Amino acid sequence: MTDHGVSGLSLEQQASLTSGSSTCQSTPVPDIVRAVTLADGPHGIRRQPEGGDALGVFQSIPATCFPPAVSLGSSWDPELVRRIGAALGREASALDVDVVLGPGVNIKRHPLCGRNFEYFSEDPHLTGAIGAAMVAGIQSTGIGACVKHFAVNNQETDRMRVSADVDEQALREIYLPAFEHIIRESTPSTVMCSYNKINGVYASQNRWLLTKVLREEWGFDGLVMSDWGAVNDRVAALAAGLDLEMPPTGTDQQVVDAVKEGRLDPAAVAASAARVAALAARTASAQPFSDWDVDAHHELAREAARAGAVLLKNDGDLLPLDPTARQRIAVIGEFVRTPRYQGSGSSHVVPTRLDTAWDALQAGFGPETELDFAPGYRLDGTPDDALVAEAVATASACDTALVFLGLPDAAESEGFDRTTMDLPGDQLALLRQVSAACPRVAVVLANGGVVSVAEWQDHTAAILEGWLGGQASGQALADLLLGAASPSGRLAETIPLRLADVPSHLHFPGRDGHVDYGEGRYVGYRYYDTLDRPVAYPFGHGLNYTRFEYTDLTAAEVGRNEWRVNLTVRNVGHCTADEVVQLYVAFDEPQPTRPRRELRGFAKVRLEPGQSTPVAFTIRERDLAQWSTGRGRWRTDAGTFAVEVGASSRDIRLRAELVCAGDGRVDELSAMSTLGEWLDHPVGNTILSAVLERSPHVAALTQANPTLAALAWGVPLAKLTTFGIGLTAEGVDELVAAVRQADAQAG
Repeated sequence: MTDHGVSGLSLEQQASLTSGSSTCQSTPVPDIVRAVTLADGPHGIRRQPEGGDALGVFQSIPATCFPPAVSLGSSWDPELVRRIGAALGREASALDVDVVLGPGVNIKRHPLCGRNFEYFSEDPHLTGAIGAAMVAGIQSTGIGACVKHFAVNNQETDRMRVSADVDEQALREIYLPAFEHIIRESTPSTVMCSYNKINGVYASQNRWLLTKVLREEWGFDGLVMSDWGAVNDRVAALAAGLDLEMPPTGTDQQVVDAVKEGRLDPAAVAASAARVAALAARTASAQPFSDWDVDAHHELAREAARAGAVLLKNDGDLLPLDPTARQRIAVIGEFVRTPRYQGSGSSHVVPTRLDTAWDALQAGFGPETELDFAPGYRLDGTPDDALVAEAVATASACDTALVFLGLPDAAESEGFDRTTMDLPGDQLALLRQVSAACPRVAVVLANGGVVSVAEWQDHTAAILEGWLGGQASGQALADLLLGAASPSGRLAETIPLRLADVPSHLHFPGRDGHVDYGEGRYVGYRYYDTLDRPVAYPFGHGLNYTRFEYTDLTAAEVGRNEWRVNLTVRNVGHCTADEVVQLYVAFDEPQPTRPRRELRGFAKVRLEPGQSTPVAFTIRERDLAQWSTGRGRWRTDAGTFAVEVGASSRDIRLRAELVCAGDGRVDELSAMSTLGEWLDHPVGNTILSAVLERSPHVAALTQANPTLAALAWGVPLAKLTTFGIGLTAEGVDELVAAVRQADAQAG
């Protein structure tokens, strides 16, 4: 990597480059390295005005507030997200921002995480695909993207100190793959480390994470920055592979002293300084934009809000409503006129404009429809009997009631976790009374984390999960409710029946500075589907205003451990709509050793009534692999598996069984490998059998009753030296040496 003049700088100058100069800028070296400007956030640019309060999140310069990640993940539409990324890049350029601090790609381990609205999914494959598209879009303009928070940042409780204690297999299969995919696929300019510890080591000081995995294994050559205030030991962080501390702490001299005292390699400082200089040079060549088309970006936000909304339920085809019919409709809920459209915290964007559902519905219905509005509740949660009575009276005089419910701003934010999945009690009381007064009720939700629906969904015929839809969400919801567009969002996370059903429920959010990831790989649908646990709505679920038919599944091997899967999807309904075709690899095991099924591909296709289209997927060896802690690498076992194609993890339409040859690699044998492992090993079996055949006790061992045979098969070879079967400690050592020599000669 070119050092961009850093080698000619003094140690003091190099050290200064590895820390910010202000809350949102790196440190410049005049005439050599310019300052880099950084800005939140994942779904819009939060650029503070010159001289403004850097922490005044509500006073930033107006920018388009696109739907947060909770909506974009539910769109299952990488191309749409790529276009949003490009729009973010253009706005960043116009606002003199060099790096957009996003996307956030942490896994939704638990529904109460206060920052779930900033993350895409409970699934790493979906998260990686959407995150890579966002990065590609942002960086298509020359602006840098920052993938965060690396890694295992799945709660806000004690986030700056807590140790996420997670086994390596879960790390490799659940919490790291999205980062890995984005690094390899979209080469982001920067990565932001998280606040928390990982197995006792702060992410900012974790050399295994920042150097061994990120740089040496995945090949990342960009800059690693800290989350704001995540550095606890500046010297240890630089040694681990952290390049840029944000914001500054005035500790440059600590770095200089550590080098002079031999406690820090000067090459580490020079390398980090060079990466800062490289980022400054790279972003200096970004395509310059002086402005953006505010209306066009607002329309893109509207498209995205439509794409991410999920129709959970639609009994009797209550939705869409006919805008031309003679009818009287009650529109109930303060969110109708005071929308909740984004989460709170560092990602808060001041929008360029803001639609309300009330204005959009009034404009969308024809003159034959009469609309009556009632707020029904207060946003601060204070019970108001008069508002409820007004809403019930309004609903009782109408044919249909649209009830807008959700979580208030104070319920979910960066900095703290939620305490319940329930909607506010006053809203639930309102819904019960409205549903008793009106025969046709549809609920429209506004929330950044999933909310419980089990206790009230029977009171309503339809549920439209609108999430937090950004500044154009009001118009987008009207488009869906009135049928101008068919819902196409799919759940990127499971909605459980109860909080107690969540696999991490017994561990979240931990105590005494630790949170145990005791559920391992069994996060979200991987748990519910493996144990066949009932859920309110499964991963991948979402209804349309039409129906789709899946046919003609074929699966053919096109290379060693590589298959091509083809099928046909047809719109057999009466309106144009999008379908999200989902591909899972599945394993039928009476005693599960891995998740029952895992998402390995998806495609969003738009079809007119009667139209069909072919859909193709490729399955590769890595899609079947599991992380082997013993081997320290991915392993693929030989055996049968299935490909399942459907409309959710619980709505499988087509299935085919295939056979995998495995990766052909076997575990290394040692003296502590069991007798069974030796006899299952292709080389060990031959060598050991030759020894055992010379023993008078072999027949007794091999012809033992099943119980004794099972006992013997599980005994380490070294321990069998005491059982008088002709093995000695020296003989075992010779066997081990012979196997390793044979393995070495074989390749």
